Amino acid sequence: MFDVYITKAAKYLPNEAVSNDEMEDYLGLINDTASKARRIILRNNKITNRYYAVDKNGKSTHSNAELTRNAVAQLFDENFTDQDLEVLSCGTSSPDVLAPSHAAMVHGLLKNRSVELNSSMGICCSGMNALKYGFLSIKSGNSKNAICTGSEKVSTWLSSPKYNHEIVNLKNLEEQPIIAFKKDFLRWMLSDGAGAFLLENKPSGEISLKIEWMEAYSYAFELETCMYAGGDKLENGEIKAWSDYKPEQWLNESVFAVKQDVKILDEFILPKGVESMSDAMAKHNITADQIDYFLPHVSSNFFVEGLRKGLIEKGVDIAEEKWFMNLLRVGNVGSASIYIALEELMYSGKLKKGDRILLSVPESGRFSFAYAYLTVC
Repeated sequence: MFDVYITKAAKYLPNEAVSNDEMEDYLGLINDTASKARRIILRNNKITNRYYAVDKNGKSTHSNAELTRNAVAQLFDENFTDQDLEVLSCGTSSPDVLAPSHAAMVHGLLKNRSVELNSSMGICCSGMNALKYGFLSIKSGNSKNAICTGSEKVSTWLSSPKYNHEIVNLKNLEEQPIIAFKKDFLRWMLSDGAGAFLLENKPSGEISLKIEWMEAYSYAFELETCMYAGGDKLENGEIKAWSDYKPEQWLNESVFAVKQDVKILDEFILPKGVESMSDAMAKHNITADQIDYFLPHVSSNFFVEGLRKGLIEKGVDIAEEKWFMNLLRVGNVGSASIYIALEELMYSGKLKKGDRILLSVPESGRFSFAYAYLTVC
């Protein structure tokens, strides 16, 4: 088995940062009315800036594949060119098209040479799953290098025109023309961007991060769906797929809108996160004092204190100064968030040889969690 190192990291955040007061300038008003939930949600998540790959007219400035390509391109230089790449592994929850795969669309923009492709679909853990594919490919000796990515382009999914048919339908039915909170909630949580890592079988440059291990857990066997798109949730908790709806229902009921069951999110995201992280650390005999930097991806600052308390109760007391997050400055970029956070830490000047880093990524889709433990070398 071969050692695996993150030798370079890059991010791409489109256009200018968007403040809280500007969000509806980009996403638009639903039913020409400002959202009543927006300020409450923003007060809880505490995000102050985020990035959108659209302009104020709602016109796209970048596709998801272009965001990813722009991050990947920064990893190439005279020492590692696009002709050296062997594996491209891309994760996202918001691909531009259902098919071909997201990785294939990114590769089509790179125009370098034939490489092995992997596409990881899901929600936030898709970026970590893409990373694990590259990690295992190099570790097994299948390849000498890989580029792994996480990226999101959700702004167009959240734009007001996507909900207009539902509003008109509600008016026709003489019902209140207000979209459900499960749909409005995520409009103020998610944003666009991409991150990329270069993985190699030996360290390179001034700083490299050795991937010691990666672990992943799913609780879908016992918990129902929480975050979803392309379907709707029935009273019994099952998901009815978009293909089982009539075409007119896709618009009238905003079937493709991203939705979240906030009730079960609050009930399970922290307990299962604490349980899985404790299990991962125990499996590899890692204690809190063997973590110099803890990078938890959280969708909202609302969960930070609860996560800290839950970990302490489990005997995992990570000092507050070891927590490294950039959620408030760059927003919740889903599968790209952990890439963007680690890129910032990697080039912050704070790291020294021997430092140990724990990455933690939860996914509320049906409650999955992924972890990686790194050593600075």
